[in-house]
Amino acid sequence: MGIFGWLILGLLAGAIAKLILPGKQAGGWIITLILGVVGALLGGFIGGAIFGVGINEFFSISTWLLAIGGALIVLVIYGAVTGRKGSRV
Repeated sequence: MGIFGWLILGLLAGAIAKLILPGKQAGGWIITLILGVVGALLGGFIGGAIFGVGINEFFSISTWLLAIGGALIVLVIYGAVTGRKGSRV
């Protein structure tokens, strides 16, 4: 998967992770892109280490699940570091 594929995957995974987590998270689409790409990398690393699968194909369900899971982890860590708790609406 090329750099353009990683950017699209990261942006979409970050956006989906923001939709899944309750409350209002800080950051616009650039932060979403960065957190999503970092989350996709983290998800690929964790998936390779634990399950033996990685992020290889753009249209694979395992790629998307790992990327979204990694983005959720990164988004929770980002919220803890920046001190934003996110209020339930």
